Amino acid sequence: MSEPTREQIASALQSNPPITLIPGLRRDAEPRGALPLLPRTVWDLPGGTAWVYHGEGNRGLVRPVIVADGFHTGPSSLDFAWEVMEFGDYPLISQLRRRGHDVVLVGFHERSASVLDNSRTVQAAIMRAATEQEGDTPLAVGGFSTGGLVARHALATLEHRREDHRTALYFSYDSPHRGAWIPIGLQAFAHYVRDLDSRFSDQINSPVARQLLWRHIEEWNGTPGQSAERATFLAELRRVGGWPRRPRLIGVANGTGDGTGSDVPAGELALEGKGASVCGTELHTQAPGDDERAAKLRVATLKSHEVRTRGLPSLDGAPGGSLEGFGILADGLNALGPALGFKTDVRIRSHCFVPSVSAVDVRDPDTDEALYADVSALPPEDSGLDEFTLAARNEGHSLVTEELSTWIIDRLP
Repeated sequence: MSEPTREQIASALQSNPPITLIPGLRRDAEPRGALPLLPRTVWDLPGGTAWVYHGEGNRGLVRPVIVADGFHTGPSSLDFAWEVMEFGDYPLISQLRRRGHDVVLVGFHERSASVLDNSRTVQAAIMRAATEQEGDTPLAVGGFSTGGLVARHALATLEHRREDHRTALYFSYDSPHRGAWIPIGLQAFAHYVRDLDSRFSDQINSPVARQLLWRHIEEWNGTPGQSAERATFLAELRRVGGWPRRPRLIGVANGTGDGTGSDVPAGELALEGKGASVCGTELHTQAPGDDERAAKLRVATLKSHEVRTRGLPSLDGAPGGSLEGFGILADGLNALGPALGFKTDVRIRSHCFVPSVSAVDVRDPDTDEALYADVSALPPEDSGLDEFTLAARNEGHSLVTEELSTWIIDRLP
C-alpha cells in the first residue's frame, strides 16, 4: 500500500472536526444525554446573544447574575454552556436559580474574537439587565475563563464613560488576568500543519488567543514573546482604569494556592508521532534554560525541524487550571485512522493553562519562583481582586466545582 499524498492528508484533516484547544469533554467521552432548559427569554445583542433564566419564584428579572462565555472558537452554544455550568461536577445554574438568582448567560457570535469586541456585547447585556430589572437588588457580573476578562473590561469601560452599570459584584472564574499558557511545541505544531489544515493555527493566531497568551508565536519557527495584540489589549485595560472601581471584585482559581504543582515534569516527552506521516514528531513539556527543545516537527515530509526555546519557566507543571492540550492533539490525529499514518502516542495529556498566580492576579507567570509561590503568604494588595480563593487541588480549567461555586454564590447580592 502506497503512502498517502499530501493532498489526501489535507483532505482528511479538513473533513474531520478541527483540532481545537478548549476545556470540556474529550473526543472519546460519552455524551451525557441531558438537554438544557429552554430560556425564559432570549436577548439579541450586538455581537452576541443572552439566554435568560428567571430564578425560582421570580416573574421577571429580579436578582440578575450575568455570566460571560469563555475561551473557545465559533459562536457560543447554549448546549456547551450547560455542559460546563450544569451537567458537570456541580449544577451551578440550578443552584443559582434555586436561591432566587436570575441567570443571564451571555454568548458571542465569535468566541475567538477580540476581548474588546466581545466586551461590547457584555456592556449591552449589563445595561439591558439594569433597565429591565424589577426591584433594586444590584447586579452581579462576571465570567468563566476569557469571559472574566471580557466582563472586567466591560464594567471598567462603562465606568470610564460614566454610565451607571448598577453592579455590586464582579467575579472571575479561572480567568487569565496575568496571561494564559499553551506550550510552544503545541503552538508550533499548529502552524507547521497550516498548509494542510489551517484551523488549528487559526485558533492559536485568533485575536483572543493573541491577547490572552503570555507567550505566543505566529509561525512554527517564531520566537516566543508578547504579541502586539496583547500589548494593545493591556494598554486598553489601563486606559479604562484596569479594573472597575464600583463593584467588589472577587475571583477563583482552579489551581492550588500553596505552590503545589501538578505531576507534569519539565522537559519531558509529552507526545510522539508513531505513524509514517508523523514519525519523528516530538512535543516536549516546557523546561527552564537557555536552549531547550520544545518540539521536533515532521508531518508528511522527509525532513524534520526543531523548535527550541530560551528563558521560559516550567509552566506546564505549574499550579493552575489545566487543559488537555497534548491529549486533544493526539486524539485528533489518531481519529484520522491508521491508513494516513498519523498514529500518535501521548504520554502527558495535560498542561497548565491558567496559572494560579494569574487567575488571582498576584504574579506574572515569568519565573518558577512566581509560578510556584505560596499565594497565601503574599500580600493581599498584590492582587487587583478584593478577595479570592483557590482550589484544594489542581483541576481542569473552568471546572465547575461545589467548592468554588458555593464560595461565589455566598457572596452574590
